[in-house]
Amino acid sequence: MFATNVGGLDRVLRVAVGGLLILATLAGWIGAWGWIGVLPLATGLLRTCPAYSLFGVSTCPADSKRA
Repeated sequence: MFATNVGGLDRVLRVAVGGLLILATLAGWIGAWGWIGVLPLATGLLRTCPAYSLFGVSTCPADSKRA
């Protein structure tokens, strides 16, 4: 479907930041804007980022790229 373009450390950071934003929102520490954490969480879990595709960026190692 979509090319994998999020790899390694980028993926870990996306999942962590997204999860922390959602957790902070659910705990009431930050406002409703924290639901934006769904975006980095989803792109980290799915290993594809539409913005990266648009600009031709990839953080995956060269030998593991898939189309």
